[in-house]
Amino acid sequence: MESRQQKFSGTKEISEQLRFDTNALRDYMEDHVEGFSGPVEVRQFRGGQSCPTYLLESAGRKYVLRRKPPGVLLPSAHAVDREYRIITALGKTDVPVPATYCLCTDESVIGTWFYIMECVEGRVFWDGTLPDLTKEERGAVYDQMNEVLARLHSVDYLALGLEDFGKPGNYFARQIHRWGKQYSLSETEHIEAMNNLIEWLPSNIPEGDESSIVHGDYRHDNMVFHPTEPRILALLDWELSTIGHPLGDFSYQCMQWSRQFAGSDLSALGIPTLDEYRDAYCRRTGRDEIKNWNFYMAYNLFRSAGIAQGIVGRVRDGTAASAWATETAASVRPTAEAAWALVAADA
Repeated sequence: MESRQQKFSGTKEISEQLRFDTNALRDYMEDHVEGFSGPVEVRQFRGGQSCPTYLLESAGRKYVLRRKPPGVLLPSAHAVDREYRIITALGKTDVPVPATYCLCTDESVIGTWFYIMECVEGRVFWDGTLPDLTKEERGAVYDQMNEVLARLHSVDYLALGLEDFGKPGNYFARQIHRWGKQYSLSETEHIEAMNNLIEWLPSNIPEGDESSIVHGDYRHDNMVFHPTEPRILALLDWELSTIGHPLGDFSYQCMQWSRQFAGSDLSALGIPTLDEYRDAYCRRTGRDEIKNWNFYMAYNLFRSAGIAQGIVGRVRDGTAASAWATETAASVRPTAEAAWALVAADA
């Protein structure tokens, strides 16, 4: 049986529904990417389910192209222009991101909007238990993830000209509405837990509001690590980034402690416990503690179910970007039920 690392690593031939005119791309890059000269070879990355992502190779240089998927899309989904903007802005900070080269909003080139960025070479970890690393290396990798997220949440987004990148305040209310709407638009079966969450979450948002840049999908497989060091070279997949509440972003990453690490001997693995990981984040961001933890976790499980339901819709419509999208689609019901169980536990 293939491991996640084997399933999602590397590239493959481009899926039939995601092919495009590579000559048109070559012509566009010659006009808009400094130093580029064709021809260009194109392959599709195995990983990724939302925005199709391609490796471009030409004259010994490598680039990465991210595009909107073809077909009818949900409103505001697959906003590659927002990805391009946030990555370009963060290139001026100490948050590790790829260099960006161009954004194309002319659909006549390859059929959808796209952008081109630097190909950062290194390690992508598809399995959060990091089976190929030593105990000490695992601890260092998780400490680096914690440190970089705290660094991102400390960035002054106003100084970067990102005051209109999202609406400061009321983040959870807006997100709950967004993902509840996406779920409804993509709904393929009745899931009572999702309907319960759509009703309960807006009325139980914790007091206190904060605003920072949030990544929106901060997890180990959206990072490129140095080939030999426990150091993040680039954060990837900024499609869900916005100005939002940092605790929503942080607690999203922490879902893997209940979903992937359940029953694991974390001490033997060298991976911090959830309490240790939270304490490190609090120390780095100047917090005493994080209250209402079950709300944040239930919210993130609900959000994940809404995202997965959107993939269900694209599987149905034949526009899903990953061969494993069906597997993700099957997670909607159990994810929603896990979220509602957290709510019930606090009742």
